Amino acid sequence: MDTKAEVSDFLRTRRDRLTPERAGLPLWGGNRRVSGLRREEVAMLAGVSVDYYTRLERGNLAGVSEGVLAALADALQLDEAERAHLADLAATANASGRNRPRTTTRRVRPTVQWLLDGMRDTPAYVRNARADLLAANALGRALYAPLWEMRRPNVARFVFLDPAAPEFFTDWDEVADASAALLRSLGGQYPHDRGLHDLVGELSTRSDAFAQRWAAHNVRQHRTGTKRIHHPVVGSLTLSYEAMTLTADEGLTLNAYMAEPGTADAQALGLLASWVGNQASDPVAAEAG
Repeated sequence: MDTKAEVSDFLRTRRDRLTPERAGLPLWGGNRRVSGLRREEVAMLAGVSVDYYTRLERGNLAGVSEGVLAALADALQLDEAERAHLADLAATANASGRNRPRTTTRRVRPTVQWLLDGMRDTPAYVRNARADLLAANALGRALYAPLWEMRRPNVARFVFLDPAAPEFFTDWDEVADASAALLRSLGGQYPHDRGLHDLVGELSTRSDAFAQRWAAHNVRQHRTGTKRIHHPVVGSLTLSYEAMTLTADEGLTLNAYMAEPGTADAQALGLLASWVGNQASDPVAAEAG
């Protein structure tokens, strides 16, 4: 990853989106050449010189203090995910050559698989920091069946390259936005991960929808939310999810999906669980499916 280019583009796009009105600044005259803030306005809000801010926006975060980063984040009105991304970029810019690059784990330990298998009524899977699906329980595989049919199950590849994705994900545009923003966040956390670089390059080349979203430099932390899918067996489902970091395994996250009790979604999820049970008890049906 070209850290200077990442820093420059990230700060510029955050500055471009912030209007003087939102920043609480007066409008002097009616002829502004930029829709967002000027560099000198950001510098004033952050309490730094224009020359120093210009240096930062050119991608030079070497030696920047936590206080300056915090002031810059406040000036640009960064959200939690954006603040974390800026901190990741600064950490990379200030890293010693002796520091070991962070690389996501590629395998799931047996105890993690046991944990997944014990969550019989809850669809769950484990992904790494490249959005690869590494393991799941039976209900998790059934819920995300189209992804597990891939040779290398990967959420981002499915979203942007598989023609079935817009039908499977009811809110495809929202899912696409979130997927690209998550990869951008992960790129900041794992700037030396070759597999992640290759994935971004592949998606940028093969998908205009991804390339446009990647250029926006939006970031997101994937922790909790709602997914709406149209499942090939049980139809429409609206499920809440929780994403939990596996602290013993670098880059691994366990995603679990739940339906609100007593709802049609809970009934549909129960139907899917029954279907999974029938498939497991009928080897002939399972092989045919």
